[in-house]
Amino acid sequence: MTGASGQFRCLVSAYAVSSYGSYLNLIALSLFSYEVTGSALGIGALMALRLFAGMLAGLAAGALATRAGRRALMVSADIAQAVAMAVLALAAPHTSAALLACAVVVLGAGNTLFTVALRSAVPVMVGHEERVRANGLLVTVRSFATVLGFASAAPVIGFCGYSAAFAINGVSFLVSAAALLLLRPRTDGEEPDASAAARTEATGGQEPDASAAARTEATGAASGMRGLRGLSALLIGMILLRGADALASSSHNVALPVAAGAASPDNPALFMTQFWAAWAVGTLLAHQVLGRRADAGAAAGERAFAVGTCAMSLFFVLAFTGLPGPALVAVALGAGLADGCTEIVYTSRLQAVPDRQRSRLFGLSATVETSGFTLGTVAAAASLESLPALVVVGAFHGTAVFGALALLLFLAVRGGTAPRRTRPTTGATQGGETTHGARTGTGSLPGA
Repeated sequence: MTGASGQFRCLVSAYAVSSYGSYLNLIALSLFSYEVTGSALGIGALMALRLFAGMLAGLAAGALATRAGRRALMVSADIAQAVAMAVLALAAPHTSAALLACAVVVLGAGNTLFTVALRSAVPVMVGHEERVRANGLLVTVRSFATVLGFASAAPVIGFCGYSAAFAINGVSFLVSAAALLLLRPRTDGEEPDASAAARTEATGGQEPDASAAARTEATGAASGMRGLRGLSALLIGMILLRGADALASSSHNVALPVAAGAASPDNPALFMTQFWAAWAVGTLLAHQVLGRRADAGAAAGERAFAVGTCAMSLFFVLAFTGLPGPALVAVALGAGLADGCTEIVYTSRLQAVPDRQRSRLFGLSATVETSGFTLGTVAAAASLESLPALVVVGAFHGTAVFGALALLLFLAVRGGTAPRRTRPTTGATQGGETTHGARTGTGSLPGA
């Protein structure tokens, strides 16, 4: 990254701190929810409430980002979540279920709003030509944050209690908000040439006339979702596949504790720690792998997204076949690598749309992903009452594989019949990569 790299890396560092606090809090809040509600049903209800709040926030995120500005939306989301954590930290010994429910609603909505604003702002902050590398950097630091957050959760909670965990998370949100307020990065609007190049990609390679663009702008201002009416079938297919992937991912998140108890009844936590640590290392490698594909073109990026989704699903299914320890670690590493690659590819592709559509598009994507994960969590939990974990995970991930194969078929048919895309002269090549890039996922769990 060029001139903006120093500022962006500072923002990424603040994002890493915030992510660490969130993953630490993920463990703390789950255990605390069980203490407050006294049942697994209560934990499930609070998780569903958090996901539902995130789903609704995704619908409103585009309009809010357009009206308030992306930086203001990120700062507001950080501060709101910091306040929620401060309230829980102060009230931890005597927290009621109602207060906890309010806090998870704020966390669910705040996470979605921040993620949508950040994703859609990346091309503005670093330029279209650097967005793939920027997305890779965000995935990398989030993976580190995942490992550190999970690893430190037990000692923090054990020695300092829930109040300390909530306070740390609250401070981490304030660090992120302070970085945004002090650095004041440019997050809204982009150069006309870059916007025109992105518009060419989003509409399938042909630049619409000025009157059509004006009409789309007008309808977008009037209604957030109607502003997305010009999206190509390919983008819609990718978003739907991402939703299927989220639905599939919910199954292994729900089933993994069951598999851990069966495989290692004496120490199931060690089983899960090995799995998620290996997964996180795989996501770290994803940025390095994609960074070497300097010649990846648009179609290659779209195919990589579909193929990576297939690979990720197959690896996760293999993890439930009773593999020995070293083989399980290797499979989890492969799942993380495929997960990281697909996230970077997907995010970079959605960032190729015009700036005026980008926030709404990411809001729609967040809603689809969260809906898929919520539905999958409920369905997978119910299915595990009567079916083996391997059957449940295999069936759910089979839907993602089917969707990925359908997308590959669409790409093959379009490649054989559609006219060759015209390459925009500005913004088409970006640091050795085309404007299609190689997930900063919205799921609240790793691999989601």
